[in-house]
Amino acid sequence: MRAVIQRTKRAAVNIDRSEKTAIGEGMLVLLGIEHEDTVEDAVWLSKKISRLRIFDDENGVMNRDIREVSGQALVVSQFTLHAKTKKGNRPSYTKAAPPGKAVPLYEKFVQQLTEDVGRTVETGEFGAIMDIEIVNSGPVTIFIDTKQKE
Repeated sequence: MRAVIQRTKRAAVNIDRSEKTAIGEGMLVLLGIEHEDTVEDAVWLSKKISRLRIFDDENGVMNRDIREVSGQALVVSQFTLHAKTKKGNRPSYTKAAPPGKAVPLYEKFVQQLTEDVGRTVETGEFGAIMDIEIVNSGPVTIFIDTKQKE
């Protein structure tokens, strides 16, 4: 399971030219799920993300997590995080999990993150063509892969 976390001032998901959801200060989580991912990966990743100290304290030092700043979270599925680009110029997405496997893990991750941050987590729409708007604060962008937790 891979995630790109971006600290936000604002982020929104638009589907068919209509805003589905939006958040203010917090984080946008782009989530990629692969064949080998498990519920344990979803739980571990959620706990890691909810505790990331990427928000400024009173001294301007990134020392607070999303819970401490009462930040919002938006999770968007993104299978392209598992693109293989070694051969040729067209990415291959063979490592990305098919919807039958990915949807339950996506839903588990969202449910776990809701518990871990202590507030509702907004989401995109799994499998939809989405336009994502983001005002990245900092900019702060973090990449986490559960296969590299050791």
